[in-house]
Amino acid sequence: MRKTPDRQILSYRDLLVWQKAIELVIAIYELTKHFPKEEIYGLVSQIKRAAVSIPANIAEGRSRRTRRDFVQFLKIAYASSAELETHLEIAKRLKETKNIDYSKVDLLLKDVMKMLNKMISKLKAET
Repeated sequence: MRKTPDRQILSYRDLLVWQKAIELVIAIYELTKHFPKEEIYGLVSQIKRAAVSIPANIAEGRSRRTRRDFVQFLKIAYASSAELETHLEIAKRLKETKNIDYSKVDLLLKDVMKMLNKMISKLKAET
């Protein structure tokens, strides 16, 4: 969480990591429009579910109001990021989806994972 004197964190919506995770979800939805129709209930469903889980867990953890709970939900969000990363790697290796441009989601996912990792470390160090 980044707090400045003129910008207080009042809600999970104020967290830069949550905002970036929402951007990632939107990018994932745009990306998966290019997947074959037969993947809608397979890989596309798994990718979307993992992506949506990231900001949802950040929001839920922040709303629990204890540092311990928040850290736990940030860890779950990070795990969902790793799950998403794995699904995307599979998609990149499949003949039907390997030529899609993954650069935007790769960059957003990398940023979200870095932010989550840093936030978890910082919150754990403060306890």
